[in-house]
Amino acid sequence: MRTFVEKPAAALATRKWWVIDASNQPLGRVATRVATILRGKNKVTFTPHVDTGDFVIIINATQVKLTGRKPIQKHYYRYSGFPGGLKSISFEGALKKHPELPLQQAVKGMLPKNVLGRQLITKLKIYASAKHPHEAQKPELITL
Repeated sequence: MRTFVEKPAAALATRKWWVIDASNQPLGRVATRVATILRGKNKVTFTPHVDTGDFVIIINATQVKLTGRKPIQKHYYRYSGFPGGLKSISFEGALKKHPELPLQQAVKGMLPKNVLGRQLITKLKIYASAKHPHEAQKPELITL
């Protein structure tokens, strides 16, 4: 038997666009599904070192849910590198100020920590409301 290896040029030709509605869906469930599609693991032509995934549009990002006390207890941190430069924002504060941040961080944490992962995250488009500017790409809706 031979192992199939997808060529990068062939992967570009077979890319599709998907829409996922995050309203009233758990954050982790949405993030794992999106990471799988971005990586291309849902295709038979999956190759670990080649970007074989599709584009994903997430709509209604402000309506994503967390279970239990996580909406109050979960914080997102960033550090400037200077003493006293640690900043934090709660999940509820992040949804109000930057609605795409929780989903972006959850998906990014599930992708490889290398050049391929940084390339994959650029194919993720997140919008706070149900409107998005990608109608020309004819995205298909995925139900979770």
